[in-house]
Amino acid sequence: MTTTTGHLPALAAAVLQPGFVGTTAPPWVCRWLGEGLGSVVLFARNVVDTEQVAALTATLRAERPDVIVAIDEEAGDVTRLESVHGSSRPGNFALGAVDDPELTEAVARDLGAELAAAGLTLNYAPDADVNSNPANPVIGVRSFGADPVLVARHTAAWVRGLQAGGVAACAKHFPGHGDTRVDSHHDLPRITADRDRLDACELAPFRAAVAAGVQAVMTGHLLVPALDPHLPATLSQRILGGLLRDELGFSGVVVTDAMEMRAVADRYGFAGATVRALAAGADAICIGGEHADEQAARELRDAIVAAVVSGELPEERLAEAAKRVGQLAAWTVAARSAGSARGAADVGLVAARRAVRVTAAPGTSVALPLTRAAHVVEFEPPRNIAIGAETPWGIGGPLAELLPGTSTVRYAETDVPADPGVGAGSRPLVLVVRDLHRHDWMRAGVHRALTARPDAVVVELGVPELITGAVHLATHGATRASGRAAAEVLTGAGLP
Repeated sequence: MTTTTGHLPALAAAVLQPGFVGTTAPPWVCRWLGEGLGSVVLFARNVVDTEQVAALTATLRAERPDVIVAIDEEAGDVTRLESVHGSSRPGNFALGAVDDPELTEAVARDLGAELAAAGLTLNYAPDADVNSNPANPVIGVRSFGADPVLVARHTAAWVRGLQAGGVAACAKHFPGHGDTRVDSHHDLPRITADRDRLDACELAPFRAAVAAGVQAVMTGHLLVPALDPHLPATLSQRILGGLLRDELGFSGVVVTDAMEMRAVADRYGFAGATVRALAAGADAICIGGEHADEQAARELRDAIVAAVVSGELPEERLAEAAKRVGQLAAWTVAARSAGSARGAADVGLVAARRAVRVTAAPGTSVALPLTRAAHVVEFEPPRNIAIGAETPWGIGGPLAELLPGTSTVRYAETDVPADPGVGAGSRPLVLVVRDLHRHDWMRAGVHRALTARPDAVVVELGVPELITGAVHLATHGATRASGRAAAEVLTGAGLP
């Protein structure tokens, strides 16, 4: 490396946000922080509890006091800080169902204060997507809802609350991942809406987030022909520069969604997509969900340096990106000292309770509350990568606490019996589903169970697009708080 390019590795490292394996800081991460690395991102694999995370972030901060420590904590079905037990808060869809922006702000502020106390400074949330397509396999309850006006007001409230708690918010997945049947972890989604539709729907929450002072925006790996017919948003100067910067007036940090996701990596390569994203206007490169080692970080750093040397990536663009990351780092230092204290200890459960909706068929003979031990059948759909396989869900546990003797069985698509209610006997039967409308096998199993036991109660922990059964409960999410709230409604616990 010549003297004229010797500063480039540090500039390149400044724009990376790598993940790593383990619950303590690896030596390579500590070394890189001294060599220019500006950020890291934590995943569920890095978390034991808040005390351990606080110790980990203190180690990182000892190497670089203003290091940005990011996490993907939506405080709903997607949780990293509480992945072992499930989130103690309801997610966006439940908050949208309640439609009380002050409650949304309070939940987000409480989360921000908890994250800040653990030394976390950037949260890849809120999800600002409008879930306008019920068949969406990856957004669903991560969204505040299908109404763009509702999503916009709760996105703004969530941003205000989280940042008042001392943590930078990051609205995602720009310009909007809601109207698709494809998960960008696996392939490139195509959003076919025209520009008028985009303005009225997908872009409305991002405009609200910008107006609320959001510090970061995460790109979606999405092809949106009305905006750019050739390049996905993450790699599109038209979308990141022309739309997000110039039209929406966003001046904060543009963070990419994970660059190892197949929507971009399969088409442009891991390093190639990274260079293209920076050239298009991205400021921070998120990696480490899958490639979580020094070799991956070095590959990207070296590719960025080589792109500057070759002229593919202007040095001024790289320097601008690094400067924005530095400005965000300075904001987080100030915000941590000014952030508010946590809210009421039960704010999450209170919100989850308010989100439960009960629908009873006319003339139903099923009575709530349940007064004796029940048999719970939980139908488990495949999980998307965003939610992760490690986070527990369901109502069997909390229901057994309130009704001792309650039993639970769980069936996946390949093992649903002819009679899913077998084992219930004469006990109350509770059928638990997630996104019933999206899974043929689940609907068939529920139909068989209801045919044999029309008195069964159906509990939907996903999007309640399909209401079935004599009594139907919708929690609008599968978090620990949502499961507890459903169990309380089923048993009448806590009611006067």
